[in-house]
Order: sequence, then C-alpha cells, then structure tokens
Amino acid sequence: MKKLFSILILALVMASCSNKAKDEALRQVAIKAVKDSLRLDSFKKAEVVKKQEQERLAKAEADKKEKKMLLLSRQREATAENAPATAQQAAPARKKGWSDAAKGTLIGGVAGAVGGAIIDKNKGRGAIIGGAVGAGTGYLIGRGKDRKSGRVQKN
Repeated sequence: MKKLFSILILALVMASCSNKAKDEALRQVAIKAVKDSLRLDSFKKAEVVKKQEQERLAKAEADKKEKKMLLLSRQREATAENAPATAQQAAPARKKGWSDAAKGTLIGGVAGAVGGAIIDKNKGRGAIIGGAVGAGTGYLIGRGKDRKSGRVQKN
C-alpha cells in the first residue's frame, strides 16, 4: 500500500509539473496553422471559381459571335436570292469632287509648263510644249487611278 500511495503521489507531482504555457503555445500554433490552411483553401477555391467564370464568359461570347455570323450569312443569302439581276448591274453612285484624271491633268500641265519654260531658251514655246506633254501624261496616270478605284468603267 505504501508503494501504491507513493506511485500515486509521484504521478500527481508529475502532472502538476507540466508546463501549461508551453501546451497553450503549441495549441495556438496549431490553431493558426489550421486557420492559414483554411484561408489558403478558400483562395484556391476562389481562383477556381474565377477561372470557371472566365471560361463561361468566353464560351458565351464565342457563341454570341457565332450566332451573329450565322445571322449575317443568312441575311446575305436572302438578299442575294431576292435581289433582281438589274440591281447587280446598276451603275455605282457617282463620286463627287474632282476625278483623279482631272487632278492629274492640272498637276501635269503646270509641272510641264514650268519644266518646259526652264529647259527651253524660248520660254513661251517651252511652256506650251511642256504644259501639253505634262497635261497628257497627268491625264493618263489619273485615268488609270480612276479605273482602279471604280469611278470609270473599263472599255
């Protein structure tokens, strides 16, 4: 009985000697670690949700573009089927302002006249010849531009 009593007293002394502050510090560290892991988990979940939302929006946008393209192609087909043949052959609307041929004639004539007057000893004759050659050349260049732009139909 003495032995049993001494063992019990020894156990009580040992139990009372435990460092509660140390245990409490370990407990606080463990709680903090759990909170940090939960917070990290919530960030990861938020990133996954954000990524899924972006993918959903991108898919919806792609679907919207596809529907728009399909609608436009159907409208073009319907317009092409219903349009009379004369509408396709109708002349385009006339453009306003100077044609490229007129601009080329003016610029070429002035440049040719100045060049001819400088080159020839007889200033009047050089200006007339240079102006005529420059105006003709400017007209041909401008007419070519008009044909490319569709202002003038090819013969």
